[in-house]
Amino acid sequence: MFKPDRKKAKPGEIVEFEMGGMLVKGEVLPSKTKNSIIVDISAIKGYEKMNYGYPNTVVNHKKYRIVDEMPDENLNVNHMRSVMG
Repeated sequence: MFKPDRKKAKPGEIVEFEMGGMLVKGEVLPSKTKNSIIVDISAIKGYEKMNYGYPNTVVNHKKYRIVDEMPDENLNVNHMRSVMG
């Protein structure tokens, strides 16, 4: 069973959450949202097979846990992207 953190993630951290019955990891992107975070999931293994259609997703603060405070070297993500402008 998946147990989320109570800690809020910051941009650049790696989080894990459930999406479509799968456990997904991604990097938190900069945003101005208050109750959620924007997560880049395009760098995860098997992203193309997920058939999600978007490289980013919104995750409520109550629905994720922080896996790593520094980006994983296996994830090739640009840290400077912002979805809010």
